[in-house]
Amino acid sequence: MTSMSLAKALNAGLRNTLDTDSKTLIMGEDVGRLGGVFRVTDGLQKDFGEHRVIDTPLAESGIIGTAIGLAMRGYRPICEIQFDGFVYPAYDQIVSQLAKIHYRSQGQVKLPVVIRIPYGGGIGAVEHHSESPEAYFVHTAGLKVVTCSNPADGYTMIQQAVASDDPVIFFEPKRRYWEKGEVPDDVPAADWYPLHAARVVRPGTDATLVGYGPMVRTLLESAEAATEDGRDLEVIDLRTLSPLDLEAVYASVERTGRLIVVHEAPGTLGMGAEIAARVTERCFYSLEAPVLRVTGYDTPYPPSRLEDDYLPDLDRVLDAVDRSFGF
Repeated sequence: MTSMSLAKALNAGLRNTLDTDSKTLIMGEDVGRLGGVFRVTDGLQKDFGEHRVIDTPLAESGIIGTAIGLAMRGYRPICEIQFDGFVYPAYDQIVSQLAKIHYRSQGQVKLPVVIRIPYGGGIGAVEHHSESPEAYFVHTAGLKVVTCSNPADGYTMIQQAVASDDPVIFFEPKRRYWEKGEVPDDVPAADWYPLHAARVVRPGTDATLVGYGPMVRTLLESAEAATEDGRDLEVIDLRTLSPLDLEAVYASVERTGRLIVVHEAPGTLGMGAEIAARVTERCFYSLEAPVLRVTGYDTPYPPSRLEDDYLPDLDRVLDAVDRSFGF
């Protein structure tokens, strides 16, 4: 095990994919010479060449369209969308082509394309740089959607995503890029945690907190703070948003009887709404209180000076826990 930041862990995972499969290539804005704005691809062009790590024009639709053509010819492109808010020009290619060609061809054409998207707020950025667009892609049949929350998952999940024959939208919590953790770089790939599986990251008995990506650390901090009130909260990292793995959530709710779902994206028709509906259908007789959500607001992402008021934090999570126990 090696300690490294999330950005370094992703870099190491990408390096492994380039090293082991000559058909793998990285493409995106400033991913080569600069190493990406967050330095996730730092040093890769120097070591693998400009034909494997490609600096593209500022044209997201062109990046994805080119990747689709490369995938049809046997390559495994890894596209970087520099910031979450820049993905929308590529949305037509993703939804109309990337997500549908396998189905349209009756399974004859595979498109093993990974689209990396740094997402979420908390870095004091300007407009279009702090969004959480995951629900758009989860709602699109034909795409796999995953998100890591820590260096260990970043290292393994990016390699698993590249190895998949399906198109994968890979969300990276940008405000967690510099946080360090242990990375299983000496563990065989066969022993890695599955890509499309949720994980209990903190066992508990009194209530269940569910989140993903940047919110997992917030939930762990909330659970730790709740011990001062004598409450033992379980925390589950979803990790995969499509397909959505809720077996661990069902099992937890059947024990705790209470569920709070937390995400940065706006609440209306967000991931929390789908999870609440499914848990209510499956665990109705186990619930001691309604499923509650703590989310971003139904507004455009605010200017950086106001983002602390927009983002779910420890106080808002613990307030939801209090309301749950009030029923």
